Amino acid sequence: MTEQLLEAINTGDYEAYTKICDPHLTAFEPEALGNLVEGMEFHKFYFDNVVGKNYRAVNTTILNPHVHLLGDEAACIAYIRLTQYMDKQGVAHSSQCEETRVWHKKDNKWQNVHFHRSTNSPPYEFTPAAHK
Repeated sequence: MTEQLLEAINTGDYEAYTKICDPHLTAFEPEALGNLVEGMEFHKFYFDNVVGKNYRAVNTTILNPHVHLLGDEAACIAYIRLTQYMDKQGVAHSSQCEETRVWHKKDNKWQNVHFHRSTNSPPYEFTPAAHK
């Protein structure tokens, strides 16, 4: 499910993203400037304006995944997200961030209910310098 979620982000597929995420998704991420955001509206802004629109190709690799099964209906995955992308000028770039995602199984379907992303630099999909 984590791979499907990252693919939806990489391709800018907001519809697929909303099917994988709980409508009350919570997140700590660099774009929220240290604040806890809740719901999908915060993320929709990036899908509408940035994700999938500024790059010719994107490849994401999940490194060192560690999964905690928290019973039959909950799981947590922590991993390094390594992203390679080609900007519109054809220049290759890479970025890395650390992510933790909490998954909850509802009605026999896994949904992402919370994530925390940390990075030393802005993640590729929201990097203002990449848009110049």
